Amino acid sequence: MPALETNAARILPAVERAIAELRRGAAVIIQRGGGHAALIQASETASPQALGNLRLIGNAEPCLLLTARRAAAIGIKEATPLIDTTEVIAFALDDMSPDAVSYLADPVHDPLGINLRHDNFLTTDVPEVLARNAVALTKLSSLLPAALFVNLPDDSCDQIAKEHNLLIVSAEDIASYRSTAAYSLKKVASARIPLEVAEKTTVVAFRPREGGVEHLALVIGDPEAGKPVLVRLHSECFTGDLLGSLRCDCGDQLRGAIKLMDETGGGILLYLSQEGRGIGLMNKLRAYELQDRGADTSDANELVGFDPDERIYTPAAEMLRQLGFGEVRLLTNNPEKVTALIESGIEVIETVPHHFPSNGHNDFYLKTKARRFGHTL
Repeated sequence: MPALETNAARILPAVERAIAELRRGAAVIIQRGGGHAALIQASETASPQALGNLRLIGNAEPCLLLTARRAAAIGIKEATPLIDTTEVIAFALDDMSPDAVSYLADPVHDPLGINLRHDNFLTTDVPEVLARNAVALTKLSSLLPAALFVNLPDDSCDQIAKEHNLLIVSAEDIASYRSTAAYSLKKVASARIPLEVAEKTTVVAFRPREGGVEHLALVIGDPEAGKPVLVRLHSECFTGDLLGSLRCDCGDQLRGAIKLMDETGGGILLYLSQEGRGIGLMNKLRAYELQDRGADTSDANELVGFDPDERIYTPAAEMLRQLGFGEVRLLTNNPEKVTALIESGIEVIETVPHHFPSNGHNDFYLKTKARRFGHTL
């Protein structure tokens, strides 16, 4: 079996199981090479029982891992990032209540009068690799990017897992999950689906062979193999694409791209499963609440604890290769998409502008895209 398939067969099911455990409110053990391990749980599912279980199993007081972006949002200006590259800090709970933990991690909670002392911040005894990938796993789970964390003795990981029926996942597998899933995408289904503005459309579904996030390709008209094809990378937007939300321009871009491709002889729209600039629908709704309080799109994502844009475009490049296209005319206003495709081995022959006027509700959003994200509008 080729190395990629061998790795995918190990990595994807293991991380998918860990994601499922976090989402149902369970704890998991993260282990790194060399034997170091930690017990973690998503802060979003914190409860008195959960905190008690972490203390009992780990025989220690849990700490809370936050991104430095989230820490700054709640006034922790003096916090030193535990990890420079990912800006994760560790926060000592000191017997805080689950409600207090929720406030620290969740931007839509009201302040509870928590005393954020400087001596709450830990800079030791929290291994970098474990902390970084604990937060990464919460992101993969589309939960708030914060985790409860307890170090485990190096030689007791397997015993603790067996005794408490806990899943063990490798930190290295978490780190490589997204790239492994992208490169192991396979076509799993294809069907003709006439659309209102493009009757000759075929939808092709892609999924990693060992499970994971699915993406779609809409092949419109008759794109000619061997020639640069008109392509749009469109990240899913439930509110804009399906509900017709006026807060963004996603619905306009989706339907406008399909119409243009049909009128010009063909194209490919890649519908990527990365809602809310990659933070997930629930977190996007949290960010919307923050926008209603005055934050822009970029700041709102940071207040939740994410980077302004968490998306990757490796899956798009892999889908294009499997569809037989290595050269594209990219329908976009986002220069990061151009750079990402080029870095993934797809040649961008031309950038085709793709913008729509404000509808009266999304003017601030469009200005933010230009000012904060560098979109050419």
